[in-house]
Amino acid sequence: MSGAAGYALLGARSSFAAETTGTQMVPQNRSQTEPDPRSTPLAVVATTGMIADAVTQIAGPFVQVRGLMGSGVDPHSYRQTRSDIVAMVRADLVLWHGLYLEAQMEEFLLKLGHRRAAVAVAESLPASVLMPYGQYENRFDPHVWMAPMLWADVITAVEAALIAAMPQHAEALAQAAARHRAEIAALHGYATAALDQIPDAARVLLTAHDAFGYFGRAYGLEVIGIQGISTQSEAGLNRIGQLVDMLVARDIRAVFVESSVSDRNIRALIEGCAAQGHRLAIGGELFSDAMGPPGTYEATYIGMLDHNITTIARALGADVPPRGMNGQLGGHA
Repeated sequence: MSGAAGYALLGARSSFAAETTGTQMVPQNRSQTEPDPRSTPLAVVATTGMIADAVTQIAGPFVQVRGLMGSGVDPHSYRQTRSDIVAMVRADLVLWHGLYLEAQMEEFLLKLGHRRAAVAVAESLPASVLMPYGQYENRFDPHVWMAPMLWADVITAVEAALIAAMPQHAEALAQAAARHRAEIAALHGYATAALDQIPDAARVLLTAHDAFGYFGRAYGLEVIGIQGISTQSEAGLNRIGQLVDMLVARDIRAVFVESSVSDRNIRALIEGCAAQGHRLAIGGELFSDAMGPPGTYEATYIGMLDHNITTIARALGADVPPRGMNGQLGGHA
């Protein structure tokens, strides 16, 4: 049997615009008189699209969520705008990633936490499951969403924050969170089956920056990032030259670009390999620090990872469904 055949919130405040980087929230109608606090949507701000999608999946009917960082936005260098500050100060709940992902916003977010509910959801993970951030002591790789079963634990932290803010909806929120974790478990199963097919010699994932460490650890791939864990680090000429020599020596033929990172270094690698008579091809574009365009399947966490898993597996020699686990790649959410 082939591998493919084996796969079966912000309208709560008048100035708080309803928008999301994942599934669009539909504002609930309010009473023209005094609103019922049990039915008034909770105004939630999430820094990343991945967290905004988690809120939508768990609490969709009860919230209006604004994701600050949209498709193609690099969270490592993102700075809050005036409208972001207003939204976060007026929100009922702010959910941010932590682990120094929002490096340029962290000081503001920590101060905000002294004034209102602001939770760094990825910092709920124990240090024992985190990967080190280069040579920095007590600093960890923040890209935990790349490992679905780690992200499932972050979903539990999002669930807890939402229940604390809306205890009257605790049962419904817990049920929705459990459903979403089951979807993530199915995604992990698909990833394992797809990526296990990659031949041993091809199990190298070369990407624009080192965002796929947890992904590689989960699925047995060697991960090489041209830049470091943060996109703020630059790859110098010596680094590019060393990588070219390694790619030629090991006959590695695929490199992946990222939607939120410049492809300048990728082009330099391809040109360097060509100068040595080695053909290095782009295996596809991956979503690393941001999800896909609004309204698409890839603008959900499941769709984002489905796209990455399918793209990587196919480029490295696996037989996978052309439209991914759910047959939705390239479609609308």
